[in-house]
Amino acid sequence: MRENKKNRRMVFGTLALLVGACSWVACGPTSSAVSKTAPENSIVLQLQAKKGKGILFGHQDDLAYGVGWEYIDGESDVKRVAGDYPALFGWELGGLELGHEVNLDSVPFSKMKELAVWGFEHGAINTFSWHPHSPIDSINAWHGDSVVVKHILPGGTYHAQFDQQLDRIAAFFLDLKDKAGQPVPFIFRPWHEMDGGWFWWGSKACSPAELKALFRYTIEYLRKKGLSQMVVAYSPDRNFDTPEEYLQWYPGDDIVDILGMDNYYDLGRVGGEKEAIRKIHIVIDLAKGKNKLAALTETGLELVSDSSWYSQTLGAVLKDSTVQKELSYVMVWRNDSKKHFFFPYPGHPAADDVKNLLDQPNILLLDEFNQLKK
Repeated sequence: MRENKKNRRMVFGTLALLVGACSWVACGPTSSAVSKTAPENSIVLQLQAKKGKGILFGHQDDLAYGVGWEYIDGESDVKRVAGDYPALFGWELGGLELGHEVNLDSVPFSKMKELAVWGFEHGAINTFSWHPHSPIDSINAWHGDSVVVKHILPGGTYHAQFDQQLDRIAAFFLDLKDKAGQPVPFIFRPWHEMDGGWFWWGSKACSPAELKALFRYTIEYLRKKGLSQMVVAYSPDRNFDTPEEYLQWYPGDDIVDILGMDNYYDLGRVGGEKEAIRKIHIVIDLAKGKNKLAALTETGLELVSDSSWYSQTLGAVLKDSTVQKELSYVMVWRNDSKKHFFFPYPGHPAADDVKNLLDQPNILLLDEFNQLKK
């Protein structure tokens, strides 16, 4: 643990208080039922208990590869720079639905499972995104003009093919178990950035009603497979200015556990952090009203081209008093040295800057997150 934080010691409340804090009351316009995620889910309990005590920092594919290395046991670009692992690990399932052995970023699913279990057994939280290929013609996710969704919903011509994709996703999650054979809890974040026009489930290719139906069907189908350890995140991009616009695609309080936002655009332009904070406040207010968790589910600056971006831009968002009190986690995107990276590596001009941000008492890496559980 880093020196300026190593003496921090915080404790969880009693289990009764935690369960009370995690009682889920549905108040959304689309559903009168409560979330079917078990309130005793360890992710829900942990994130509810540490609200206001720190924001978890996450990184996509952190344990799998980084700038200049691949699949070295115990390695991590975050650890290389900041001295500790992220408290949250992000993973991608795209390609699994086709029966591929590796995902769309060439990560073997067998290795992903191993690393996710390692993360869980060391106290971290795992979150999974999914950029699926179309069940119609196997085109990749980035075909925003392809009309797919209405054809894979119940009654659609390709609905059976979509069920087959979901069966593969369910099988992966059902096999995600620790060394004792117990299910590993996880966050699932499907159909993200639906308010953008770049994916075949996005605003150019389907209606809000169709997306809601797709989202609901996906989660209900997986829950019927017995995935009670699954926590569900809803994460539009930054294309909203009001609570109504944010909820335009929302599938219902009985489906969603975490209200999130993906935001690269606002945090990639001068002064954009103010817009990001305003939008996160909308997310937080809605999450509080629905007794849900709130998160900045995906962000980053490609190539970290501004050496002060972490402290001055992302840091400005995370230092906001409301954000500090209510946000559960923030996750930046991956470090692929062959394509792009979103977290500094040792020797990068932004390395000291990001370490300064991660040294702040309101930002939690893995050791500090584990200390909160004692």
